[in-house]
Amino acid sequence: MIRTGTGFGDAGVPLRVDDVMALLSHVATVKGMKAAVANSGRGAMLTGASAFVGGMLGGPPGIAVGGALGGLLGWMTSGQFKSVPQILMELPAAEKQKLCAEAMAVVKNLDWTDAAQLIALVMSNSALTEKVLGVLTTYLTHELKAQLTYGE
Repeated sequence: MIRTGTGFGDAGVPLRVDDVMALLSHVATVKGMKAAVANSGRGAMLTGASAFVGGMLGGPPGIAVGGALGGLLGWMTSGQFKSVPQILMELPAAEKQKLCAEAMAVVKNLDWTDAAQLIALVMSNSALTEKVLGVLTTYLTHELKAQLTYGE
């Protein structure tokens, strides 16, 4: 049995997604995690549009110049890092559920009543903290194709 803010339940009962998301955000904040999510589609679109405009204005040499400038702009805007807690807040509900299910595998044996207690339990156990961090890191790198940095 797992005790949550909504009572006791088992793995089939929906658990407190907000508590787990608060835990993941806290761990990310403590570790100073930032992520750049790949936006290759936007960069390709920018490069193509720039090459098109360059071609319309300058012919074949304009295509080369426009493509180069568009590629540079696409590269410059693609590596913008955001804080991981901000990325977690912006996740769609289905993705939050998926991430929480993965994190629950780590914290399923804990007995907590709210997010603050869950955070305290996990942060007081370094092995558990590292496992939660591992879940978060794996999710960000595999599912979101993010590039991570730690600390300031």
